[in-house]
Amino acid sequence: MQIEIPQDKRVAGVDEVGRGPLVGDVVTAAVILDPANPIQGLADSKKLSEKKRLALFDEIKTKALAWAIGRASPAEIDELNILHATMLAMQRAVAGLSVAPELVFIDGNRCPALPMEARAVVKGDSLVAAISAASILAKVTRDAEMIALDNRHPEYGFARHKGYPTAEHLAILAERGPLPEYRKSFKPVRRALGIE
Repeated sequence: MQIEIPQDKRVAGVDEVGRGPLVGDVVTAAVILDPANPIQGLADSKKLSEKKRLALFDEIKTKALAWAIGRASPAEIDELNILHATMLAMQRAVAGLSVAPELVFIDGNRCPALPMEARAVVKGDSLVAAISAASILAKVTRDAEMIALDNRHPEYGFARHKGYPTAEHLAILAERGPLPEYRKSFKPVRRALGIE
């Protein structure tokens, strides 16, 4: 399936990383690519090696017409729920762009409320180059934050599981209890707090 990208409009792609983890922010990115300065090798960030993601991360920031990171904190996730917090983070990423897009492609099946036209694209990170670029910026940014958290709390293993509820992570959480960076509305965290 090919997505028609209008050539006469400034188009931004938006994607998120971190809806599933138990800890940390949900991170979004918005990217407006420069048609005159193409980037080779853009793809869904999950399908790229870490080395390739890091190289593309720098190239995207250098070559894109505009890019911005948006986020919602664990407290906002707990207050709003993960879906609404993700939409808020996407709004923040688009608002942070130094150039306003005329059309925004959002990865997934729903769009946040935006002041310009927006279209949801299922599997957009594989179909729209600007969404692929956004997925790379968001993933590299969030992974770096998990590695920083790992440096502060190595006993939790964040560099390995990136906050996702792996068997190893759930066992550590049950044994040690949640840190302040955890999302207290998520079931395994509630269980560890004795709320469930």
